[in-house]
Amino acid sequence: MDSWFRALLGASRSQKRLLTLVLDSLFIITAFWLALIVRLDSLAPLANYKNWLVLGMLLPVSLVIFVKLGLYRAVLRYVGANAVGAVVLGTLISTVVLVLSSFFTHTALPRTMPFIYAWLMILSVGGSRILVRALIWRLTSFTKTPVVIYGAGDAGRQLATALATGPDYYVTAYLDDDKSKHNAIIQGIPVVAFDEIYNLIDKKRVDKVLLALPSVPRSRRKEILTKLEKLPLEVMTVPGMADVIDGKAQLSEIKEVEIEDLLGRDPVAPKTELMAANIKNKVIMVTGAGGSIGSELCRQIILNEPKKLVLFEVSEFSLYNIEKELAQLALDKRVAVEIVPVIGSVQRINRIETCMKAFGVQTVYHAAAYKHVPLVEQNVVEGVRNNVFGTYHTAKAAINAGVETFVLISTDKAVRPTNVMGATKRMAELVLQALAESKVTAKHTRFCMV
Repeated sequence: MDSWFRALLGASRSQKRLLTLVLDSLFIITAFWLALIVRLDSLAPLANYKNWLVLGMLLPVSLVIFVKLGLYRAVLRYVGANAVGAVVLGTLISTVVLVLSSFFTHTALPRTMPFIYAWLMILSVGGSRILVRALIWRLTSFTKTPVVIYGAGDAGRQLATALATGPDYYVTAYLDDDKSKHNAIIQGIPVVAFDEIYNLIDKKRVDKVLLALPSVPRSRRKEILTKLEKLPLEVMTVPGMADVIDGKAQLSEIKEVEIEDLLGRDPVAPKTELMAANIKNKVIMVTGAGGSIGSELCRQIILNEPKKLVLFEVSEFSLYNIEKELAQLALDKRVAVEIVPVIGSVQRINRIETCMKAFGVQTVYHAAAYKHVPLVEQNVVEGVRNNVFGTYHTAKAAINAGVETFVLISTDKAVRPTNVMGATKRMAELVLQALAESKVTAKHTRFCMV
C-alpha cells in the first residue's frame, strides 16, 4: 500500500486534481443512489429514468460548486478547518440543487432522502480528505524526529503548526508547568507534566526538547534548563518574540540554546566605543587565540576593525582552525584586516617579545591559561608555570616592546580562590598589579584585568 500511495504523492499537481475530481464524482453518484436505496429499501429507483435525469443535473452542478469553493486548490496534506468548511458548504448547496432538480423534473423523492444524501456526502468527500492527510502524516512521520515542545502557550502552538508542515520534526507532546493544562489536548497533541518526560523518552524515542518560551524571563529559562540538563535530551529553542515581531526571525527557526540563557539575567550589551578605543585601526595580539575564550575574543575584535590581528597560540591545530574561521569572518563582514598566526608559548619571553616588536603590537589580550579546574588540580607545577609565570613573561615582553595596553583575561575563581586554578589566576593578577605599580613600567604600558 505504501508504494502506490507514495507514487500518488509524487504525481503532478494537475494529475492529483484530476484524480480528486473523479473520486468526488464517484462520491456524488454513490451518495445519490445509496440515499435512495437506503431510504426506500429497494433497488427499484435505479429503473426510474427521472432519477437518472436528476443525477445528470446534480453531478456537473455539484462539481462546479466544489471548484468555485476552491476544494481542488487545497493541498491535501494541509487540509484543515477551512477545507472541511468548504466541503460542508458545498454539500449544503449540492443538496439544495438536488431538491430543485427533483422539483423541476417532477421527480418524487422521499423527504428524508436529501438529508441522507448530505450526510453521505460529508462523510465521503470530507472524510476522504481527512483520511488522505492522516495517511500522508503516517508515511512522513517515520522519517521525522520525535520532539517535545516545552510550553503549551501561543508560541508552542504556533511552533507545532509550523513543524507539522515541515520535513524534520513531529511533536509527540507539550510539556507545561501549568497544572490546569495537564491532560488537555491541543491540536491533537497531549499536554503533560514534566514528570512524563521519562515515559516519552522510553516509548516515543524522544531525543529533543524545543523550548517555546520566547517571552519568559531569563531567570525562569535558566531554571528550566537546569532541570533539562540532567536528561539525555538535546535542548533547542525558538527565537525571541521581539525578533519574530521585528521580522528578524521566524518562530519555526529552531536553534541551539544561547549562552545568554544560562546567565539567569539579561546580558549587558558591550559599549562599542570602549571596545573600539584599543582596537580600531590598531595592531592587536591575542595570546591563547585558539582557546574557548581567546577565540571568542578574536571574533569580537575582528568586528571592531583592527589594522592587524596577531594570533599567538601553542596548539598548531587550534591555531589553524581559528585562523581559517577568522579569515572567513573578515571576508563575510568585509573587514580589511591582516591576520597573522604565530605558534609559540607564553612561557618563552624571547619568542613573544620578538613577535610584539616585529609586528608593532599596540594592544595585548592575554587569554593563554589553563582553565580546567580538575586538570590544574592534578598538574599543579604546570598550572603555576603557565598561568603565573606565563603571565609575568607576557607582561614583561609587553613592557619591553612598548605595548600601549595589556589586558589580562582573569576569572571569577580568582576571588577568594578555593582551588589551584583560581589561586594561579589570583597570583597572575597580583603579578600584573605589581608591574603596574612599578615606576619604571607604569609610563610604558597600561595594565587592565577583566
